[in-house]
Amino acid sequence: MGPIFLCLLLSLTAVATARADETKIKLGVLRLSSSAPVFIAQDKGYFRDAGLDVELKFFDAAQPVAVAVVSGDIDFGITSLTAGLYNLAGKGTLKVIGGLSHEKAGFPLIGYFATEKAYASGLRTPKDLAGKRIAMTQVGSSFHYSLGLLADKYGFKLAEMKLLPMQSLSNVGAALKGETVDAALLPISAARKLLDEGGIKQLGWVGDETPWQVGAVFASPKTLERTALVTKFQAALERADREYHDVILTAVAGGEAPINDKTRPLLEIIAKYTNLPLEQVVGNCAYVDPEGRLDVKDVANQIEWLQGQGFVDKGITAQAIIASDFVKPY
Repeated sequence: MGPIFLCLLLSLTAVATARADETKIKLGVLRLSSSAPVFIAQDKGYFRDAGLDVELKFFDAAQPVAVAVVSGDIDFGITSLTAGLYNLAGKGTLKVIGGLSHEKAGFPLIGYFATEKAYASGLRTPKDLAGKRIAMTQVGSSFHYSLGLLADKYGFKLAEMKLLPMQSLSNVGAALKGETVDAALLPISAARKLLDEGGIKQLGWVGDETPWQVGAVFASPKTLERTALVTKFQAALERADREYHDVILTAVAGGEAPINDKTRPLLEIIAKYTNLPLEQVVGNCAYVDPEGRLDVKDVANQIEWLQGQGFVDKGITAQAIIASDFVKPY
């Protein structure tokens, strides 16, 4: 093998490797039904069709996903909007590029749950949570904000509730089951097993009480410099958003999706990635906008509320943390 040929071979190999790296994506996500379009896009090959090689990285809470984006451990994150995410974005270390799950009436996502003991003592509805010990994942999380909205709705102070951050969904579930708290907020996919086993009672749905934009898609500024890659990623995810909306969400009635020839394939994909039985997935269909749009006005409201609680730094605005070139607003 001559030196010229060897140099050419090495050059072609380097080019091929560089091109392969340009298509590789690490995507951080939680094993929740609110991430259904991600699972559909991955399982049905929509990312692959867009020329992308996507690796899913699973987390047990929202904040670590944002941290992983900032550190470069993952390229994109999809999870709940939190105070921690907003503070990181305010420093210019990540940008929101689209919406995902919404709390919306009729589409179960996050529920309020009580222990049987607390229920028997009079904790029967969400407005009864004032004065109770309530488990949640983290300070400034989507669960924290949901409780803040509930307090505002029913005219009591957030400080009247004893909020106990447990750092992960599994820890919240354990606290609820062990009755070391009176109540907790959990995604229904994480609470379903506890409900089936008995020992906890459901008080209601956040979407019925206080609808809001929960989930979002975000990335680091470095990732966003790869404009073609980001555009391909968004197009593949939007393709899945549309299918999930048109096939499953439009069929939801009474909070549940029917199992039929049309819905079964997508429901089975969601069950596969959430590790839930198909019969449980049908009641876990979180609302997702079919175009992946972001409720920018609600994001601004979230930031303002979180700043009022001292969870988000002053001066951060929705416009500053949103990548307007990529976001489709309502």
